[in-house]
Amino acid sequence: MLLGMICALASAVCFGTASVLQAVAARGTAPGTGSGVDPRLLLRVLGQWRYLLGLALDGLGFVLELIALRALPIYTVGAALAATLAVTAVVAAPVLHTRLGASEWLGVAVVCGGLAMLALASGEEGHLRGTPGLRIAVLVFAVLVLASGAVAGRLPDRARAAALGFGAGCGFGVVEVAVRLIDDFAPSALLTNPACYALLIGGGAAFLLLTTAFQRGSVTAATAGMVIGETIGPALVGVAWLGDRTRPGLAPLAVIGFACAVAGALVLARFGEAPAAERTEPESAPEAAAPKGR
Repeated sequence: MLLGMICALASAVCFGTASVLQAVAARGTAPGTGSGVDPRLLLRVLGQWRYLLGLALDGLGFVLELIALRALPIYTVGAALAATLAVTAVVAAPVLHTRLGASEWLGVAVVCGGLAMLALASGEEGHLRGTPGLRIAVLVFAVLVLASGAVAGRLPDRARAAALGFGAGCGFGVVEVAVRLIDDFAPSALLTNPACYALLIGGGAAFLLLTTAFQRGSVTAATAGMVIGETIGPALVGVAWLGDRTRPGLAPLAVIGFACAVAGALVLARFGEAPAAERTEPESAPEAAAPKGR
């Protein structure tokens, strides 16, 4: 269990650092369609080394997340990944020329305190593998997440980053649940398991929506939406259908720890707005869209 918690926290560090690198790359890339969500955006940002480095960190973080999900309940891993926002805030400070205030440092402290409570209260991962109906439902939800990007991409600028981030979080949440629904790794079993396709669609949709959110919005506003999407829903699924439990008598501590970790992360949603000069639309000044100094 200790190894699982270490992997979950290390995964949060990887994801948080990757978020800032990808945000810098996305802001320096010309947008495509007017909807705000363009699948070709991923192809364009792949030409930037910062995005590739962030992608490598995402890959490492995903491997660490898989290890954690095999050892811990989904609610614990999800709350640990909420620390992504704290990492994003700290890393974004020198990169995006912003500053952490007292409330942001308090948010970091609350996240850490919540994770400590969860570490004490968490039991082992549930051993239920879900029903065929749950696997199909997760696949359908993954498709809906992908389709929702077209709607979220048309929202006003202030709401778009948070909405796209939330959609991305739901996609990552699909990945968390799908991992637990894959119990047979034989090729024939993988090809006939809807959870495998849900994992691919949910993960792909999450990357597309999050990259689009980073291009024109606040890094942490997008990441805050992502934190909500990837923690609450998957945690409920883990408890209701996959058998996730706490240590005997420590359920209240787990609930408080989970709430603190998520709430502390959301405090950091106020942080991360790049200076106005760096928020210039990429069509008119691509070089100004990427923060200086990197």
